[in-house]
This record gives sequence, structure tokens and C-alpha cells, in this order.
Amino acid sequence: MIAIDLGSNTIRFIEYDGEIWGKSYEKIVRTAENLHQTHTIGVNAIQRIVGAIHEAQKIIDFSSQEIRAYTTAAMRLAENSNDVLDAIKHSTGIDFTVIDGEKEALLTLNAVRYRLRALDLEPACFLLADIGGGSTELTLCTRTNIETLSLDIGIVTLSESINDENTMENRIQSFKKSVRESLNGEPSILVLTAGTPTTIAAYLLGMDYESYDPQKINGYRLGLAECYRVNHELLAMDEAARSRYVGVGRENLIIAGILMVTSIYEALMCDEAIIIDDGLREGIALEYYNPS
Repeated sequence: MIAIDLGSNTIRFIEYDGEIWGKSYEKIVRTAENLHQTHTIGVNAIQRIVGAIHEAQKIIDFSSQEIRAYTTAAMRLAENSNDVLDAIKHSTGIDFTVIDGEKEALLTLNAVRYRLRALDLEPACFLLADIGGGSTELTLCTRTNIETLSLDIGIVTLSESINDENTMENRIQSFKKSVRESLNGEPSILVLTAGTPTTIAAYLLGMDYESYDPQKINGYRLGLAECYRVNHELLAMDEAARSRYVGVGRENLIIAGILMVTSIYEALMCDEAIIIDDGLREGIALEYYNPS
């Protein structure tokens, strides 16, 4: 089967047969571009999504496999989401389902736990933070309980709604407060997934966007001090240099993302996190073979 995750910034594809992960593909499409201003998903974003699907179809054989395609925060927020999804289906044949924040968090958790177990790293209690383009999902996981919360702030919606440093600082402080007050219990470990923390880890490991290797990312221990350092170094680059490490279309978004990542560390008074590449895309595939 093929699992597709259409997020607020990136669309991701992966093959899975229940045992072996196959070909994968992802591309930045900026689904949520200008969403905070217009409350709609624009024509340019639709064209980028359709183009990315056609590109994926050249890499992965869609013709003989079952497809499960989910989409998240941008489509939840957009007033024209039904029309957008109809247009995508008409152009590509792919029928996307909009899922809520809780299901997004639980599917991502399943994928992360799958990877942690494979690495023999699953802690008894941890907080999983998934910073997306349009929302942030927080999941507190213990041996006996799972608690989830979806916050309507992501790297695209944050970066595009801020015009000055003071406003950015106020939004980040508000986000930090929400994280601190959101979930009951004290996690022993922080686990981070999604593009920003994986990009930070890749940069520290000497990889750029083109040479990114998820196998080297999974299980990486990322310190808060390293996040500060990467933020400083990326800010010192021009956009062309920055795009080498973070990808075209993410040059400015990554700075908002790093501020959100460091806020989570600070809110939890945590100095280190485990980084996992697996996310909603893999969770969709696992759900297909193991429906609850």
C-alpha cells in the first residue's frame, strides 16, 4: 500500500507491505501559504500539491497498490477545503480524508513508538511533540495512559502571521505557556518528530537537504544548546545558503520552527530530546495493516 500525508507545508509518500518499507518521496508544497490571511488554500498551493503527486507517481507505482491519503491542519482550517480536495482528486485521482488533531497525534505516536521499539529506546513515560506547518500535536504517553492536545500554531501559520520581533516573541511566549500548561504529568523524556527537529539533527550530522538520511536521524540525541547554536548559524546565512540545509521554500520557516522547538525544551525544563524521523506518513501505513 501507499500512505500519503498532506501536511500544511510538506506532502510525504511511502510504500509499505506490512513488513518492509519501500520507496518514499516528499516535497515542500506550502499548503497553508497565506491561510491566516485568506482563510483559504490558494490556486498556487493546489498546483504545487498536484505537481508533487505527479512527481511521486513517477517514483512509486500507484497503479497496483491500495492508497490511503490523509490531510491535516491546513485542510481543517481552510474554508474551501472541500473544493480543494475535489480539485486534487480530479487532477490526480487521489481522494484525501481530513483527520482531526487527535487522530493525527495518535497515528504519529504509533509510528514513533514503532521506531523507538526498533531502536530499543522506548521510555516508560515521554512527551511526543510534532510541530507541523499549521498545528502542533502534543502527546503524553505512559504505560497506562495517552493524553493528546492539538495547538493551532505551526511553523507556516506562525511565520506568516508575524511582522516584527516583538509580536514573534509574544507568540512564542504564549506557545511556551500553552505547552507548559497543556498536559498533566511529568514526562521523563522528550521525543521530537517533524521537519524542524530532523533538519536540526541533519545539519549537526553534516547532512544537507539533498543528502538527508532518516536512518542516521532516528534516535539522535539533540541537546537544547545545539538548537541554539544551529539557530545562530542559520540566521547568519543568506537564504540561498540556508536553503541548502533546510530545503527551498523553508528558508525562513525553519527559524520559526527552531524557536518553537526550543520553547518546548524550555517549557519542560528539558536539556535533551530523542529525534525520530517517522511520523504521520508511517502511522497511516501502520494503521492500514493494524486497524484499531
